[in-house]
Amino acid sequence: MAGPGVSRVGHRLYRHRPTADHLPPVKAEMTTTEEALSRARAGGLPRESVRVLGVLLVGAFVVILNETALNVALSRIMADLGIDERTAQWLTTGFMLTMAVVIPVTGWLMERLPTRTVFGLAMSLFSLGTLIAAVGWGFPGLLAGRLVQASGTAIMMPLLMTTVMELVPSDQRGRVMGTISLVISAAPAIGPTMSGVILQFLPWRFVFALVLPIALTILFVGLRQVPNLNETVMVKLDTLSVPLAALGFGGLVYGLSQVGSTNTTGMEIALGAGVVGLGLFVWRQLVLQRSDAALLDLRTFSHPIFSTAIAVMAIAMAVLFGTIIALPLILQQVLHAEPLFVGLLTLPGALLMGLLAPGVGRLYDRIGPRWLMVPGSLFVLAAFGLFARVSTTTPWWQLLTAHVLLSIGLACLFTPLFTISLGSLPPHLYGHGSAMVGTVQQVAGAAGTALFVTVMSSVAALQPPGTPLEEALAAGARASFLSVGALWLVGIVAILFLRKPADPPAVPAGGH
Repeated sequence: MAGPGVSRVGHRLYRHRPTADHLPPVKAEMTTTEEALSRARAGGLPRESVRVLGVLLVGAFVVILNETALNVALSRIMADLGIDERTAQWLTTGFMLTMAVVIPVTGWLMERLPTRTVFGLAMSLFSLGTLIAAVGWGFPGLLAGRLVQASGTAIMMPLLMTTVMELVPSDQRGRVMGTISLVISAAPAIGPTMSGVILQFLPWRFVFALVLPIALTILFVGLRQVPNLNETVMVKLDTLSVPLAALGFGGLVYGLSQVGSTNTTGMEIALGAGVVGLGLFVWRQLVLQRSDAALLDLRTFSHPIFSTAIAVMAIAMAVLFGTIIALPLILQQVLHAEPLFVGLLTLPGALLMGLLAPGVGRLYDRIGPRWLMVPGSLFVLAAFGLFARVSTTTPWWQLLTAHVLLSIGLACLFTPLFTISLGSLPPHLYGHGSAMVGTVQQVAGAAGTALFVTVMSSVAALQPPGTPLEEALAAGARASFLSVGALWLVGIVAILFLRKPADPPAVPAGGH
């Protein structure tokens, strides 16, 4: 924690320390936790810390795995429930919307509630949602289960990152963040493969039913292993900030997800409401920060390294999610590849990104971010150079090469970005910084998807009459990759200003 010159938030943390009269029930646990923290910061992770991080990592892997596993089952669900594609899409759009709305609240949750309670809430919500989705009959029940699942997922990732910042000393954070990047990268790639194997032998409900006992096991183990690492703060939940966050972030994500649809009026209304809601939300947080009562503390952006890292992360997430959407479309509609071939072609790059992440983390601890991020950014640029040459005669190995290059580049970027962004903040802002990272991921992912779809469809529509559909789509794909490649040049410039933050970051006296 900060010293005598601590900010108001720091004073708030100390002001609400429990008195001696309240210590006996948790004294032994607090002693163990403080010893673990002390040893971790002294240079070695004790076994207790490794167990805690292991439980959180497995929990995060399961919740992210389930997020993408449903995509493969959508056609089965449509046939079984008698719904059209537009309705079925709400199972993924609704998930994204819920994530975007809940994530901003996690900063408040991690201040207000003990660490173990936050973990229990996250896994309980995810397990309950999984149960509802597995047994609920009809589309409303399935959608309700997905929304409850998303609520738990939204809490889990900020909790994991904040715990890493609390337990792991700065010279080992790269290695641990590398493992987190493996989870974030490999789980979405494995999810569809797992779902495909299940659907080969069992009904789609088993995509949820087989995950439920795993989630419950993690919940019960975690309630025994995860200690209370934080000191709770009696922060009042601002009742106006929550609906403003829902309107702002939810409106933006929904509006961006509707880009390319026939209902442009709904898209424009959602985007307009999102912009207005976000503006009001920012204004409200700036007012509440004067009394240290903000739902999402925007003073994280007063740290230049954090702001720059978040900007690069937003561009990288837009690139990643846009490519996830665009590449299968190109393979199926331009090159007429079968769905199984699409999955096999994109799987090596996704797995490679996950497998490289721990090694990238260890290198970060040894040599810092710049020698990883600059080459990584050039790998991404080279990948877009190959993607931008796509045509109806493009060989499949060229797209595979481009996807592998993109995956290597992003693997060299995400671990340093996660580590730099949170490592540049003082400890009392870890929770808010983690929530900000999660929010940016959701909004930037939706924005990247919207950019790809908009450019591709617009350029395809401008092709001369009589142009075959495959050639029109190929022209749109080339334009979309060139557009995102140009955007990536901005990211490369921003990367040059990033450096490894000192630990702990200094907090100026009376700083806000």
